[in-house]
Amino acid sequence: MKSVIWDWNGTLLNDLDHCIASINVLLEKRQLPLLSHNHYKEVFSFPVKDYYTAIGFDFSKEDFAIPAREFIDLYNDKVEHCSLHPAANVVLAHLQNKGNKQFVLSAMQEDMLEKTLKQQGIFDFFDAIAGLNHHYATSKIERGEQLIEQNKISKDNAVMIGDTIHDYEVAEQLGIKCILIADGHQSARRLKSTGAPVLDNLEELLKNGWV
Repeated sequence: MKSVIWDWNGTLLNDLDHCIASINVLLEKRQLPLLSHNHYKEVFSFPVKDYYTAIGFDFSKEDFAIPAREFIDLYNDKVEHCSLHPAANVVLAHLQNKGNKQFVLSAMQEDMLEKTLKQQGIFDFFDAIAGLNHHYATSKIERGEQLIEQNKISKDNAVMIGDTIHDYEVAEQLGIKCILIADGHQSARRLKSTGAPVLDNLEELLKNGWV
């Protein structure tokens, strides 16, 4: 039996355009350059405070908590209109039918994570979910360690599937394999720098025995 630990935002949930539109509202308000689709995928990173600094926010003028709260309010207000990536349901059902255990490890606040999973109708695919207890999208490593311990996940038979370099870093710290999908928040070029397998989309997971 294999344990598959999924990232949520950008990996299963196709919220890229929504995130770009939301951050551009904040940038426009501060008279900062807006982000294009391609530029966003080249600059987005964790922790998000560093990404905010990279795109022009000045935290000597305002506390990080202010734009972080503004963004999450905009994001949460319309996230229900985002859809899953194509083949998400097919891949989840395929893994379930093979008897694998599935989990979600996300930088989203945990109550919102549960809500969005239920809105998308896929909550019951997962044995457990783990989000953060705040909305600052910091590291997922600690929550990942707790998820593995609480669910007695065998690291030798576990794989993390995500869409960012941070997902790879988390997998490395947790001592598990990682597959990255270049259909989310970071470009294929950046993801390939990790040395992890990089697939174009979720459909490719069903090819060549990836899962």
